[in-house]
Amino acid sequence: MTERLHPLLKPLLADDWAAVDPTLPPLLEVLFARSAGEDWHKAGTFKDHLLGVYRTLALWDQPREVRLLGLFHSVYSNEYVDLKLFDAAGNRAELAGLLGEEAERLIHLFCTMPRSLFTRRLAEEPDLPEEGMVLEREGKPDIILSARDVAVFGIATIADIAEQWHSWQDEIFAGFPGPTVPRGTRDHWAAAMWPGPLKPTVKALSLLSRLARPLAFMPEEWGLPTPPIFARCNALLAPEEELAAVTLYWQAVTRALPLGSPEPTRRALEEAARLNPFVGEPRLLLAQIALGQGEWDRAAAEARAGLDLLSDWGVAWDKRIAWSGWVAWARILLQSAERRRWPEQLAGLNGLGLVG
Repeated sequence: MTERLHPLLKPLLADDWAAVDPTLPPLLEVLFARSAGEDWHKAGTFKDHLLGVYRTLALWDQPREVRLLGLFHSVYSNEYVDLKLFDAAGNRAELAGLLGEEAERLIHLFCTMPRSLFTRRLAEEPDLPEEGMVLEREGKPDIILSARDVAVFGIATIADIAEQWHSWQDEIFAGFPGPTVPRGTRDHWAAAMWPGPLKPTVKALSLLSRLARPLAFMPEEWGLPTPPIFARCNALLAPEEELAAVTLYWQAVTRALPLGSPEPTRRALEEAARLNPFVGEPRLLLAQIALGQGEWDRAAAEARAGLDLLSDWGVAWDKRIAWSGWVAWARILLQSAERRRWPEQLAGLNGLGLVG
């Protein structure tokens, strides 16, 4: 099968953390011993979220201290969540001893800085500010970030938002990252009902493309590879194109289009992929339609493109299914296309499995 897999993709799918980083298993034991697997967090548990952010940073080939920032990024609590697994006020040395001083410094800074203000400022920057960034805090000293710290926190912020954000957050954080207007849960009871329809976000990716834009040209001596998303951070996704793409995709997957033939659904997915070419799931649905029509070469091209995009992100855009499930499905579609075989009966779909 002509896959182009990142060398860490299979170990990450297998949860073979020692193969990803030999020093990681004992750190995970410490983290999970502090109830990370019990805490609720947006699209799952806090444990799921931390591992997902780490996975993305690993697939982006980030240095060890940045990956550990992703894995421990909220353990001192932060502006958004109260999930204190370690005591920043009394014993920072404990985490520094486990992870190293630089990783702990990044984690502490990421937890204590005003994250919304940082996100808003970075989204407005066409390039990384050479002088760094000053973040004001009411009643507290300003936080001063070096230019490299800005880049590190930009990378971590993109991974963090991409892992967790879906339509429920679109409603809960309607004005993010700007100041939000208070909305009571009694009046907005429907928006408050978690998890909602688990529709892909209609606005977060266009924001992430703006956060990624300054990361396209980082000094080589920083040792921070450019994330592969958004054409290696060179492309912007317009908000109106993101919204239109999600609308078309959702019509396709919820069977809201005429079902007499696959053509209306195919055209909707083609337009969704054209408007938002940065996510893999529409390409996988196009691959499945092509397989059903015996269009083997097209199915292979769509499945390969979808698999590559899923590997680029390390997280699912359509969070009804976990990233690992989407990757497994993409590999089955690609294998089926290359072998020019697809079930002729619906029941045969249930028995599909990756061979080899």
